[in-house]
Amino acid sequence: MQTPADLRYSEEHEWVRLADGVATIGITDFAQEELGDIVFVELPAVGARLEVGKPLGVVESVKAVSDVYAPIAGTVAAINDKLAANPEIVNQDPYGEGWMLRLKPDDPSAIGALMTAAAYEAFVAKEKA
Repeated sequence: MQTPADLRYSEEHEWVRLADGVATIGITDFAQEELGDIVFVELPAVGARLEVGKPLGVVESVKAVSDVYAPIAGTVAAINDKLAANPEIVNQDPYGEGWMLRLKPDDPSAIGALMTAAAYEAFVAKEKA
């Protein structure tokens, strides 16, 4: 799967799309592939405050249980309710319908500290090596 160029990426394999002052967050294709079949997603409540680098939720797969980390700080504006009944959407469409939450960022410019698609691809290539 192509790494979308319009997103920013964290070293913990989360992606962020900033549009109209709202950050949409999910896990990358690499992350969902490494996890395998996702069977459960736990997300924070709307209104929860997230801090950079702190867990925002949990993804459980047939292989492992993994924390998902906040790539930027802010307040949860929405969660993807579809994932409760259909967590496999994250495997099928990690950059689209598999988004996890929408965040009102404390500082929208913080997204600039995250990796570009090219930098993330280089980062993943090193991890695979």
